[in-house]
Formats: sequence, C-alpha cells, structure tokens
Amino acid sequence: MLHCPKNTIRNLMRRTTFSAIVLAAGLAPALAADPTGDWRVADGVANIRVAECNGSMWGVVAWESEPGRDVNNPDVAKRSRPTLGMPILIDMKKKPGLDQWEGKVYNAKDGQYYSSTIRPIGPNQLEIRGCVMGFLCGGETWTRVAGPIPSSPANSMAKAAPGAAPAAAPKTIPGKKTASVSPADPVGDICLLRDIAGFTH
Repeated sequence: MLHCPKNTIRNLMRRTTFSAIVLAAGLAPALAADPTGDWRVADGVANIRVAECNGSMWGVVAWESEPGRDVNNPDVAKRSRPTLGMPILIDMKKKPGLDQWEGKVYNAKDGQYYSSTIRPIGPNQLEIRGCVMGFLCGGETWTRVAGPIPSSPANSMAKAAPGAAPAAAPKTIPGKKTASVSPADPVGDICLLRDIAGFTH
C-alpha cells in the first residue's frame, strides 16, 4: 500500500477542490447564456419551447394545461388555429455583447405583438419583458423544464414537457423535412413548423 504524507494529501485535495470551483465558475456563464429549451410560464398554464432557427431565437407553445385557440387574433383566418405550436417569441436577435435577445412577442390574450427582450437569469430562469410603444413595459420570469436544444436545422428536440398531450400524427410541411413528433412531444423541432420555416427561409 502506498503511503503519502498528510500534507501532500491535503494539498492535493485543496488543488482538486479549487480546480473544480474554477471549472464550475467558468462553465456557469456559458450555461446561463443559453435561452433554448422548454420553459414554464409564470402562471404555469403553458410551456414555451425556445430554439435557434436560422440565427434567431423563436418560441412556441409546446405544452398547455388546457387546449386553446387563437380567438383574439386580428387575422380572422387565424382565430380557429390551436395555440399549441403557435409562435409567441418572434425572430429574436442577439444584442451584441449581451446575453439578451430582442424581437417581438405575440400575446394571445389580446392578439397583439409587442417589442420584447429575453434574458437568461442563471441556467434555470428566463426573464421576458415586453413594451408597448417603447414604454408601459412589463414582464415575467419563466422556469426551465427541459434542457438546452442544439441549433437547427434538424435539431434534437427538448425532452418531453411534463403533462404533454399525445400527438395524432406527424406534422408535414410541403417541400420541407417532416418534423419529428413523438406521442410525448406534440410540437417537435419548432424550426420546421410552417410559421417559422416560412419566415426564416
């Protein structure tokens, strides 16, 4: 059996602990800056899947506690569309030098679009803020329910959201690859959804 002086063991343990702390501190900002994944909204009624699609962040309703329709949309043709799979974070671009993205947010409660920013607060919270005409700003904090998603095309989907309803059939988009949909994940790769794929290509 190998015998080491107690001081050598203590020094080795200190160096190992210090190295682990430095490594963790170095990784924390990288994890904190990733807004992709599935997020539970503040009131808990829906999860929003955020993914990078063609250089911009997009977010769609990936799970909802009760099925809904976009009844307040100013476009009459869209009032019967389901809210599940509906984009709510629209074409959000990264602000240079900041862990913040800005674009538009769609509020299904009033059918309006607002200027918005998203900003990760640590690895498990996402702050979203929206403003009407540059003022009257409000916001909330969402909580992570599924981990970061690799960028698309053909990204790996986030883990299934808790309580997600089964899907009837895969979504198809003319001229596009089929979005992968499993019974536990009715939305799949959001970059392949018609509203996003049409906007980003």
